[in-house]
Amino acid sequence: MEYKPLLKEKYFTEIVPALKKEFNYKSVMEVPRLTKIVINQGVGQAVADKKMIETAEKELTSIAGQKAVQTVSKKDISNFKLRRDTPIGVRVTLRRERMYEFMERLIAAAIPRIRDFRGVNNKFDGRGNYTLGISEQIIFPEIDIDKVNKIMGMEITFVTTAKTDEEGYALLREFGLPFKDIKKN
Repeated sequence: MEYKPLLKEKYFTEIVPALKKEFNYKSVMEVPRLTKIVINQGVGQAVADKKMIETAEKELTSIAGQKAVQTVSKKDISNFKLRRDTPIGVRVTLRRERMYEFMERLIAAAIPRIRDFRGVNNKFDGRGNYTLGISEQIIFPEIDIDKVNKIMGMEITFVTTAKTDEEGYALLREFGLPFKDIKKN
């Protein structure tokens, strides 16, 4: 038997029928789906300390289970002592099975470890995509707290095929993302 992430199976068996009923879709193809998860970590201090970018790359690779790539600056900014093509962050894009596995770990293991957690905000981008800001990378079980020399945050963007924020919210709510309150436009 081939391995399938639990959230992927849940999507096809529970979430699709629930959303189809909620939004009165005529076809299964109309139901919004998650296309990718992009994890981005800006490392502004990397301008002064080159080791930080390598550390961030290793940490993000272990969190995502996929090799992280460095992002570079597009132009010179003298006020920040920034040169063009200088590494200033890391990112990784997850699709298919890895995307579902990461989301499963995020919801089941990482989010419950956030201190004073009261739910995630429900601010969408207007097209059904959602970005979750995390202030500490140590909430992920893959990170060894003893080896962390600087606590850094990251942004996790859930890209969906939803046409509206309401549809995107319903999709992520069904996946189990703990939103603060119910959103109605």
